[in-house]
Amino acid sequence: MTKTLVFTDMDGTLLDHHTYSFDAAKPALNALDEKHIPVIPTTSKTFAELQPLRKSIGLDGPFIIENGAAVFIPHGFFKQKPTGTVWVDGYWCKSFISNQKYWIKLIDKINADFAGEFKQFSKMSVQDIQDATGLDEASAKLAAKRQFGEPVLWTGSEERKLAFIEAIKERGAYPLEGGRFVHVSGNCDKGQALKWLAQEFQKQHNCKVRTLALGDGKNDIAMLEAAHVAIRIISPVNPPPNVKKEEVYTSTLPGPEGWNEMLTQLLSL
Repeated sequence: MTKTLVFTDMDGTLLDHHTYSFDAAKPALNALDEKHIPVIPTTSKTFAELQPLRKSIGLDGPFIIENGAAVFIPHGFFKQKPTGTVWVDGYWCKSFISNQKYWIKLIDKINADFAGEFKQFSKMSVQDIQDATGLDEASAKLAAKRQFGEPVLWTGSEERKLAFIEAIKERGAYPLEGGRFVHVSGNCDKGQALKWLAQEFQKQHNCKVRTLALGDGKNDIAMLEAAHVAIRIISPVNPPPNVKKEEVYTSTLPGPEGWNEMLTQLLSL
């Protein structure tokens, strides 16, 4: 028996890039729920941001936060404690990198070289976060509660951004470009987290696992390449990510419309 797992980016993929609505994806979400196919948010969002979001969408399974920094698994999802996890805030947590403070200290070391060319997430006001993301006040407060990496809002030139990325890499960070921010964190990505969770699922259920991943940005490439089936959701703001893989599908519709379109087709929902 083969069990299907669906890993999905949130902003611009399951959620509309501009409105953050997921209404267009509801038919596929309901069909997946009926078939007991877990939908696993795999996102740059924080633990705090995902709690109300999962509730409103109706997802109660595992989730991956901050671009693969950690996987959270609700109690009872697996029969046994998952390998290498610790109990955090009512979930089994598997983390892959150091905490946020470590990355803030690292950015401090090159701050002077790039003064005035970026805004650090931890130093942005709630209003700044709202302006940069289009989030409402309550959501922006949740976005500020980061546990692992440190996003940087780049305001300088593209050329200088590449110099910043190189400088931060030289100090041992693994920066990732998302839709709006450069995420400074450790050697983790959505793909590594996907593989770990899929292997744990396979082991605990003693079955084969088939993974589908959906994403719209550069920070989704590792997840799309790690999955058995990669689904690129077209974006109103970025070109589709460049995925090196045999089985790659691309939606004709953006965001949740594309999400619904592709899963309905590929899983015959």
